Amino acid sequence: MRDRAISAAVLVPVLLLVLAIGGPVLDVAIALATALAALEVFRLLRSGGYPTFSALGTALALVVVLDAAFPEVLEGSGLLLGGVGIVLVAVASFSRPDPRDGLSVWMATMFGALYVSLLSFVIGLGHAAPDHAAGAPLHGLGSERGWILLLVLAVWSYDTGAYLVGRNFGRTRFLTHISPSKTIEGLLGGVVATTAAVGLLLIGLGQNPLHAAALGPLTALAAQAGDLAESTIKRAAGVRDSGTLIPGHGGILDRVDSFLFAGPIVTLYVLALVR
Repeated sequence: MRDRAISAAVLVPVLLLVLAIGGPVLDVAIALATALAALEVFRLLRSGGYPTFSALGTALALVVVLDAAFPEVLEGSGLLLGGVGIVLVAVASFSRPDPRDGLSVWMATMFGALYVSLLSFVIGLGHAAPDHAAGAPLHGLGSERGWILLLVLAVWSYDTGAYLVGRNFGRTRFLTHISPSKTIEGLLGGVVATTAAVGLLLIGLGQNPLHAAALGPLTALAAQAGDLAESTIKRAAGVRDSGTLIPGHGGILDRVDSFLFAGPIVTLYVLALVR
């Protein structure tokens, strides 16, 4: 617990400073986090018996992040990059003498690359975000930083709410084969905390807070699914943490797993329903 507290005291201000600056600094931070998460996920996949081309997969993930940072360069290039990645990894897999081994490497490499590249939606949300209403309390942040702040605080609120409620009132466990500590009560506590945080941030952004009734639970459930997805990978690899980079917290993937699923959900909601 002491290590967790020290790490949080160091990392949280740094992350908030990066978010406050935004722009290229945020893009570089997301790229760095993606690269580190890629190294961890490919190590986990190998430990679970899934060989990969880790260097090629990491490069592909970084290209997706770079595309998100500069969407005007090639509009609609996400599908194109995915297609090119499939081709390149397939060609690399031809070097394996056993076609079954080659297929396994091909599939695992593409999965790892596309999985960690979901972090690029943090950048994508900033580009997709609508402008603040005039006079909004958080107008000074700008739309990019304001909406990304909503995502960050929503996920943190879920983690905090689920942990506190689950620890004090959790009785009904679910999906114990993936994560034995998860409880229905913790899930509900996280949903309530996320919805409240999203409502407050929407007011700050000058948006209709009623969106929180849908966006809050959707973000909370996506964050929980992201956590369970990473737990599935770790279970398959037979490890508790994705790495040891952050004392008391594990690896980078342990810190960004919820954002990998929450980022696309929030971005889609904003694009479809928020003006």
